[in-house]
Formats: sequence, C-alpha cells, structure tokens
Amino acid sequence: MGARANALAKQFEEASQAMTDALGRLSDADWRKATSAEKWTVGVAAHHVAMGHAAIANLIKNVASGQSVPNMTMAMLDEMNAKHAREHAKCTKAETLELHKKNAATAAGMVRALSDAELDRSGSVLKGIPPMTAQQAVEQILIGHVKEHLGSIRTTVGAR
Repeated sequence: MGARANALAKQFEEASQAMTDALGRLSDADWRKATSAEKWTVGVAAHHVAMGHAAIANLIKNVASGQSVPNMTMAMLDEMNAKHAREHAKCTKAETLELHKKNAATAAGMVRALSDAELDRSGSVLKGIPPMTAQQAVEQILIGHVKEHLGSIRTTVGAR
C-alpha cells in the first residue's frame, strides 16, 4: 500500500460513508421517489451505486494491470444500467445498504492495494473515450459515480 493509493481509498470511503449516511436517513416514501437525473427511483439509483462498486473496481484492476476494455460502448453501458433498473425495481433499503457496504469495502481494499506503478498505468475504459490512468479511473469513475448519484438522491429528497 502506497500513500497515493491509501489517500484515494480514503476519498472513496468518505464518499461511500456519505452515501451510507444519506440512505440510512431515507423514509420509505423517499425510497420510492423518482429521480430527475436518472429517471429511476431513489432505491434503484442507490442499488445501482452499490452494484457499481464491484464492476468499477474490476475495471480499475484491469487498467492497473495494463488491460483495456476495448469494446464497451456507452450504448452497451446504458442498456446494462436500464436492465439493472428493471431487475431491481423492488430492491429494499436494507438489502441495498448491505450490498453497498460490502462492495464499497471490497473496492476500497482493491484501491488501497494498488502500487504507484499500477496507479500510473493507463488503458481504455469505454470506446470513444480517451484512455485514462488507474488513478484517474478511481477519481473520476469510482469516486465520481458515488458523488454523482448521491447528489441526485439528495436533490430528489431535498437533503444536503
């Protein structure tokens, strides 16, 4: 574990804890409200984040090991997200919180284990988007994903 990886893991853990705290305060009515950004319920958006930790961590691990994801397109990602939303439309707050905590801990551990050399490796993460380093993927995709959806959830339920 290097200092950079540890700092990135801490940033992710802070964002994840903010998500945990926000989800814990949601009422059943809040859980069912539709977000304006994603057009999903708050519950589905939260479950999407919780599931996303594992997939994004795997993507980062691939980039850190010098592998790219050459054929993943934005349209494919959008379809995967739409399918997830349909399949998890009735997810509960309890199951989502449990999944979020479990997958966030796993993702943080993966980030923490990256060396400086691995953080500096770059690769393609999505067709049509310039390659990024593993560090950029942690910052922009892993941490950014939590912050983006947390912002949407907070806006939907009128929280800060």
